[in-house]
Amino acid sequence: MKIVSTAKELTAIREELKGSVGLVPTMGAMHNGHLSLIRQARIQNDTVIASIFVNPTQFLPHEDYEKYPRREEADLKICTLAGVDMVFMPTREEMYAKIEPEISAPKDLAYILEGSSRPGHFDGVLRVVLKLFNLTRPTNAYFGKKDAQQLYIIQNMVKTLFLNINIVPCDIVRESDGLALSSRNIFLDEKERVQALALSIALKNASQAIMKGERDAKKIELIMIESLQDLRVDYAKVLSRDFEAKEQIVIKETILLIAAFVGNTRLIDNLWI
Repeated sequence: MKIVSTAKELTAIREELKGSVGLVPTMGAMHNGHLSLIRQARIQNDTVIASIFVNPTQFLPHEDYEKYPRREEADLKICTLAGVDMVFMPTREEMYAKIEPEISAPKDLAYILEGSSRPGHFDGVLRVVLKLFNLTRPTNAYFGKKDAQQLYIIQNMVKTLFLNINIVPCDIVRESDGLALSSRNIFLDEKERVQALALSIALKNASQAIMKGERDAKKIELIMIESLQDLRVDYAKVLSRDFEAKEQIVIKETILLIAAFVGNTRLIDNLWI
């Protein structure tokens, strides 16, 4: 497995690659969710590239950029065992110049839900993802459904900028008790780890109501909020899969989305209906 830290070296290696290339962009602190992306990329591509870069432009000034978990040695071991061919691990200075063009996510998509409490977050996401796409020129790029809004905004960028890249959405990976895997779970103490189960329970309760025939979006949102009553809820929403508000739930066209604080840790989860 090659470990590359500069754009120049990455570009030179990419020129020599033949066949399909799968890209798995990560911020490190890998868990089984990341591993599932890598495994899918390994099955579907001749070459697999993983990036490890904690992207500063997607963090707001008061957020946890400095505290975000960094476990490079463990991440590289995971990549090796999973069959990654090359890992791109740039520095901040390598990825960003002093003067750069602005890249903005569509306001209608980027300033709701995650973007409402994190304005500018998706601008930073698109900024780094576009750079990674340009450097690696992947055939396929793999993103988790857990970051559903991010996934849709990236899909929109690829479509509207006519990028010749196939975006592969990958299912959420959960612990045996239902908690969605997240690098931020490391911040939870034992009590908070139990409290965090409220997110998946809220989605389960909402799903059960839908299975019994409930289709009113507002009623489903209330079910989720009631299930999250012990947490500080950021949002609990029912939207179409293109992130538009809907009064009625339509099966195979709907997504349930939750964000809530467990202690000081903000977690997200969702369920595609």
